Amino acid sequence: MVHQYKFDGQGVVLDTCSGAVHLVDDVAYDVIALRPEHGDGEIISALLEKYSGRPDVDEAELRECIADVDALIAAGQLYTPDSYEELAGEYKNRAAGVVKALCLHVAHTCNLNCAYCFASQGKYHGERAVMSYEVGKQALDFLVANSGSRTNLEVDFFGGEPLMNWDTVKRLVAYARSIEPECGKRFRFTLTTNGVLLDDEVTDFCNREMNNVVLSLDGRREVNDRFRVDAAGHGSYERIVPNFQRFVQKRGGREYYMRGTYTHYNTDFTRDLFHMADLGFTRLSMEPVVCAPDDPCALTEDDLPVLFEQYEILAREMLKREREGRPLVFYHYMIDLKHGPCIYKRISGCGSGTEYMAVTPWGELFPCHQFVGEERFSLGDIWNGVKHPEIQDEFRSCNAYSREKCRSCWARLYCSGGCAANSYHASGSVNGVYEYGCELFKKRIECAIWLQAMLAGDAGE
Repeated sequence: MVHQYKFDGQGVVLDTCSGAVHLVDDVAYDVIALRPEHGDGEIISALLEKYSGRPDVDEAELRECIADVDALIAAGQLYTPDSYEELAGEYKNRAAGVVKALCLHVAHTCNLNCAYCFASQGKYHGERAVMSYEVGKQALDFLVANSGSRTNLEVDFFGGEPLMNWDTVKRLVAYARSIEPECGKRFRFTLTTNGVLLDDEVTDFCNREMNNVVLSLDGRREVNDRFRVDAAGHGSYERIVPNFQRFVQKRGGREYYMRGTYTHYNTDFTRDLFHMADLGFTRLSMEPVVCAPDDPCALTEDDLPVLFEQYEILAREMLKREREGRPLVFYHYMIDLKHGPCIYKRISGCGSGTEYMAVTPWGELFPCHQFVGEERFSLGDIWNGVKHPEIQDEFRSCNAYSREKCRSCWARLYCSGGCAANSYHASGSVNGVYEYGCELFKKRIECAIWLQAMLAGDAGE
């Protein structure tokens, strides 16, 4: 399967299964589209008629172009057969019983009151609570005991707002570091924060211990303060931006992301991304809100053309800034056209419910943070392990081929079948399809492929 599209008049051809990307002119674009079902004579006849007003397009050039296309097919860079579907279930079964990552909900409470929060302002539709050190320690022991031969383990400190349980976070990091030599493991930590409590002490600790830090900011002051407010309704922008700027300045070259959410109220979200760039933040992420369709901030069908245009604006601006020596990183445009994720990741996705789980303040296990509070998806707990393997089997069945629509989609090896949580909340099944999210994802991938191919061309690769 190939996927073809035009970006600013540039023909882009993706060979889905090999991952090869070709930037082509109009003639080659048409030859590639026609080649699977048409012989040389048919292609030449059709294109001589189409390009009759162009003296540079003659039979000799068309035959040369057809030969070039056939050479790419022979080299496995066009119309490559899909040999991965039969491996989809096998890959996940190989890793059965191995856990590589936990999301520790160290705080089911928050010092902000964001209206669009999927976690019900950090409470996850339950009681406010913080995780004790003892529960967190047992969670780390559970991860080590169930990690098999894996050396690198990942732990996310999440909330609510994890800095509201900061002492426990520090103690858990210290415990993990203390057991690394004896258990032969290495922990990679990530922390997500709204920035209200991000002082010098937290900054220095995170810059020493956290492999990644996610900083929540929605962009322009008026956009951020529409939803990201405290209990009294006061906006957070003035308090958090100086904290974030100080943090990033001290962070040096270590990984971080500014993570925003766009809604129906700021479909011009590139203005928020560029505003964050102007504030000095160069590693950016902007996620579409996911909420009930009748929520006023929900994205609509009428928003889609606007959002598509925004992703194109972003790709053009990133190319421009790269060429000017002031690059931006956008999370959803980070693809590697030469290597990229291994085929296991391309087929299997994030591993929610199998390799990755969320832990509540009480030690209950859920497939990921977006399922916390959904009792139907309670897997067990960190003391007794997984008690509902049938739920794990449900998630193990999720892959790039488990949904009929995904099986025939050109983007399946980039989204791996999509987010199980979004699928469930949109369709009632983890093997359903969140179609709105699919449309946005495919547009992002098209823009990302064009951008990376243009940058590779600039580099002479």
